[in-house]
Amino acid sequence: MNKGGKRRQRAATALTMLATATLACSHRPPVPPITTHLESYGRFQPVVDYLRSQVDSAFPGGVVAVGYRDSVVLMTAVGHYAYKDARPVTPETIYDLASLTKVIALTTECILLVDRGTLDLDAPAQRYVPEFQGAMKDQVTIRHLLTHSAGLAADLPVFDLTRSRAAALAMVDTSPLLSPPGTKFVYSDLSAIILMQAVEHITGKPFDHLLTEDVFGPLGMSSTRFVPPASWRDRIAPTEVDTVFRHRLLIGEVHDESAARMDGVSGHAGLFSNATDLARFAQWLLHARAGHPAPLQADSGLVHRFVTRQNIPPGSSRALGWDTPSELSSAGTKMGPNAFGHTGYTGTSIWFDPDRDLFIILLTNRVNPTRANTKILQVRRRVADLVNDALAGATPPQ
Repeated sequence: MNKGGKRRQRAATALTMLATATLACSHRPPVPPITTHLESYGRFQPVVDYLRSQVDSAFPGGVVAVGYRDSVVLMTAVGHYAYKDARPVTPETIYDLASLTKVIALTTECILLVDRGTLDLDAPAQRYVPEFQGAMKDQVTIRHLLTHSAGLAADLPVFDLTRSRAAALAMVDTSPLLSPPGTKFVYSDLSAIILMQAVEHITGKPFDHLLTEDVFGPLGMSSTRFVPPASWRDRIAPTEVDTVFRHRLLIGEVHDESAARMDGVSGHAGLFSNATDLARFAQWLLHARAGHPAPLQADSGLVHRFVTRQNIPPGSSRALGWDTPSELSSAGTKMGPNAFGHTGYTGTSIWFDPDRDLFIILLTNRVNPTRANTKILQVRRRVADLVNDALAGATPPQ
């Protein structure tokens, strides 16, 4: 074949690939619309009034979003960016999600990998992370990591004892187990860090790039990412005045010290987002659990298993990655028997009641200016109960 023929063949091949890609994209369901009602709070007025009463007491500012029956029926902001920043918060304000990273990013990616057959929940973690070495660690499974029952410590001072991401990961991988796998619940950031490495080893991609490609992009979450760029700074609510590690007010830098040592990208913390994006995510997750068409496809039975209590060890409230209501839970006292959710240390939370097609998102920067303020614990519960009161007697989803 002459050079001209070869060029035409390459061009034809390229056009075929482009047409195939375009056809594939055209079959992807559109991103679910976000419907908001910002002008009149109506039955949610007690929720808004209560949150306003907590400004400058429990947090400088915050955003609440409530989804019900495929619509966001409440999305509003209260307060301001920080104690020394009077700019009013809006629903587009970006917050450090802290441990919501574990479910929005890490657990979601695990669902996708299990669905694709590349991650086995009952396989030993060492299959995917050979560096995970030590006594009894050959008995630790992916399921143990997701249920915080691997026997690992809650955390390690990697920010103080290491000087690089690689050194921090090595310290986590070689840390000893404190109990036999599956016998004790200890909420552990280390479990999420090891699981993140498993995800990276399976896919061969950096964790942050993978999430943008697999989750945030398909769901249209354009204000969600690790390590926000400088151009986002004015939209990000400050967190703590760090007096231990970085010795400055943190704006757009991950609050969690261990995640900071890992360059802001980890499975346990580091994600930034806003209420609008998280509402998109919440609608997707409810749709996926129910088996409805969604921009990001996952087997509904698998999603159902991930958000169902595992009872590992017996009595634990944990699902796979997610949590379920328990005594003094941030879910309040009125969520249904199949509810699931999670919280973040900086003052964030998300809870679902799938039987009612309901989600409640609360984003605050309660650690500004200091983490010593723990009033958010009662605020989360009260907000959940007030939302459920507002929906009492509402027509259930069909």
